Amino acid sequence: MTEIGVRSAVRGEYDEIQGLFGGAMMFEASDDDLGRAMFEPDRALVATDGDDLVGTARALTRDLSVPGAVVPAAHVTGVGVRATHRRRGILSELMQRQLREVPEAIAVLWASEPAIYGRFGYGAAAWATSYEIDLHRVGPPAVRIRPGEIVELAPDDAAKELATLLRSLQERRPGVSGRSELGWQKRLQDKPDGRGGKTARRILVHRDETGAVDGYALWRGKMNWGPTGPANEVTLEELVAVEPIAYRALWQHVLTLDLAATLQFSYAAMDEPLQQLVTTPTALNRRVSESLWLRVTDVARALGQRQYAVPVDLVFEVADDLIAANAGRFRLTANGPQVRCERTEDPADLSLSVTELGAVYLGGRSLAEFAATGRITEHTPGALTTAGAAFSWPIQPASIEVF
Repeated sequence: MTEIGVRSAVRGEYDEIQGLFGGAMMFEASDDDLGRAMFEPDRALVATDGDDLVGTARALTRDLSVPGAVVPAAHVTGVGVRATHRRRGILSELMQRQLREVPEAIAVLWASEPAIYGRFGYGAAAWATSYEIDLHRVGPPAVRIRPGEIVELAPDDAAKELATLLRSLQERRPGVSGRSELGWQKRLQDKPDGRGGKTARRILVHRDETGAVDGYALWRGKMNWGPTGPANEVTLEELVAVEPIAYRALWQHVLTLDLAATLQFSYAAMDEPLQQLVTTPTALNRRVSESLWLRVTDVARALGQRQYAVPVDLVFEVADDLIAANAGRFRLTANGPQVRCERTEDPADLSLSVTELGAVYLGGRSLAEFAATGRITEHTPGALTTAGAAFSWPIQPASIEVF
C-alpha cells in the first residue's frame, strides 16, 4: 500500500478534481469554463495515492456578512474522498491542514453530512427555512402593493444591477456571501442541461418610482397538469430586497403567477418576513435545517472584527484541540464600534470550545442554549447574560446559496 500524501493543487488539475468530487457526491461533473476560470489552485488541497488523486478540499476567496461588518471568510467547498479510499483518515488530514493554513479568521461551509464537521470545530451558525408553498391555499398577499414596477432583465444586463443589492443585504443580514464579477457570471449561468426540466431562469427586478432597482428575484417554472387543470411548479432561487415595498412587490408577483400551484424556496431566513404577507401562513409548509457552519480559525481576530449588540468586557477561555494558538483566555471589550480582543492571564468569566464559539458567532444562536447542556460554563455570575446579549443580533443570519 502506497503512502497517502497531501499537497496543494496545480491549475491543470481542475477537471480531475471536479471529477473526483463529482464521483464522491454521485453526480456527473460537466465541462465548466467559468468554474475553471475561478479555480484557485493555491487554495485547493489534494490527497494523492501514487500518481492518483484520491481526495480534495477547496476554499474559495469570498467575503461574508457578520454582525455589523463584512469580512473575509474561507468558503470551504469541494470536499470529497474517492470511494476506494474511505476510512483511511484522508478527510481528516485534508480538513485539519486546510484549517491550519487558511489566512482568514473564520471558515464557513454547507455540510452534506453534518455529523462530520463538528469533529473539526465547526458549529452550525445559521438555519435555513425551506418553503413548499401551496399557492391555492396561501391566499393573496394580505396587502397588495403597486408602487414602482416589476421588469425582466436579460442575464447580460443583470450582474451590475444585482451586485449592489446583494451588498445592501450583506450590510443588513449576517451570513450572506459576497460575489466577485466572475462569481456573478457563474451564478447567472443557465445552461439548458442544468435546468432539470424547468424553464430558463427569469430575472426580475423591482424599480421604485424613480426608476432605481431596489430588489430582484430569480425564478424558474415547470409545466405540470393535474386532475383539475394546470398545476405548474415555481422554483424561487433567490429573492433580495432590503426595502419593504420592493420585498412585498416581488413576493406578490411570484405568489400570484398564473397557472401555478406550488412554489418552492429553499433559502429563507428563520425570521423571513414573508409570513406576514400572506393570509394563510400554514400553507407555506416550512421546514428548518442547518445551513451555514462556521469555524473560528483565529479567535482574537474573529472576535475583534464583528460588532456587539451591547457593551461587553469579559474573559473567555477557549478550548481548541486542532489550532493551538486558539486555546487560552481572551479578553473581549466592546462598546459600539470600538472592539478589542486580546490574550490575557486574567481569570475566565466563561469557558467554551471553539465549536460553541463558531455556533454563536453570527448572532443566530444563544450562549444560554449551550450553557443548558454544559457546553458553555459560567464562572462569574451574570457573565452568561451579558455575553448572550452582546453576541445576539436583531436580524437572524441566513445564507442564500450553497457554494
